[in-house]
Amino acid sequence: MIATVSCLVCDAELEVAAATEKGEIVECASCGQEHEVVDATDGRVAVELAPEVEEDWGE
Repeated sequence: MIATVSCLVCDAELEVAAATEKGEIVECASCGQEHEVVDATDGRVAVELAPEVEEDWGE
């Protein structure tokens, strides 16, 4: 099953597999923005903008 959500940047539709788990990253095919799945229950999916990857200078 596929769930659709709107891209938070360009408003294009993102197709996300209903089996997607919380924390996974999905990318908008239209603008390339990455979104993080924050809820994936009962076939419904909610996303937020994925955090930027920051370099860890402590390692």
